[in-house]
Amino acid sequence: MRLGISSSLTHSNPAEWAAKQTALGCRSIVFPVNSDAPQALIAEYEKYAHENDLLIAEVGIWRNALAQDETERKANMEYSINQLKLADRLKARCCVNVAGAFGPVWEAGYRENFSQKAWDATVRMIQEIIDEVKPQHTYFTIEPMPWMFPTGPDEYLKLLEAVQRDRFAVHMDLVNMTTSPRRYFFMDEFIDECFDKLGEYIRSCHIKDIHLRPEYTFQLQECMLGKGELPAEHYLARIKALDPDMPVILEHLHSDEEYREGFAYLQQLIHK
Repeated sequence: MRLGISSSLTHSNPAEWAAKQTALGCRSIVFPVNSDAPQALIAEYEKYAHENDLLIAEVGIWRNALAQDETERKANMEYSINQLKLADRLKARCCVNVAGAFGPVWEAGYRENFSQKAWDATVRMIQEIIDEVKPQHTYFTIEPMPWMFPTGPDEYLKLLEAVQRDRFAVHMDLVNMTTSPRRYFFMDEFIDECFDKLGEYIRSCHIKDIHLRPEYTFQLQECMLGKGELPAEHYLARIKALDPDMPVILEHLHSDEEYREGFAYLQQLIHK
């Protein structure tokens, strides 16, 4: 596996960025600048990534391509297309976004997110982005979310079938799909279900942890790896068995020091 972090760490230039990533032990990265950056800067980050054997795991989008405001939606679609073009140029493992929200907050949960209208719009959005770019070296992926499509492996399979594009694939985030008591208490079985059903389509994986809070009702809280109940060794074993070169990205920590702490723990897990 190629471990990495979602943070670019504090740095002042691409050479320092690559040095800090490799010093930490990273072998994959989330590309640290977007398609709006100067082309020379993009090329410099690309150069240092290749020179340091840092696999470009992901180019992120993180904007609502289903926004209800037409001007915002068109701008976000254009940005999504440009990010996928960048990912293809870089030969990244994938370009990733969430499906998008039918409400004012781009990644939030709304009843309308589960409507047929949202499903149809999600399918069209993915098709339009892929058809515009026609990527040859990367894949467009949707990160699963608790409150928008796809929320689980069966929905992801249904989405793959509906989109019908060879360059649409899977971004694996196990914690984002852990949304019920059964999935939480039987997470090892849920991991197996996800990999059995989606394994051949997975291009990149996120890793973090999740903890059941003691309050009523059922409340799950994302937390630092090792502070929750994710059977991380089993998750990592399924990833390694699928693809020894798979990028595994540690995410959602809040400082360079937290990333160093979390990454050290992740390295311990894979060397047990």
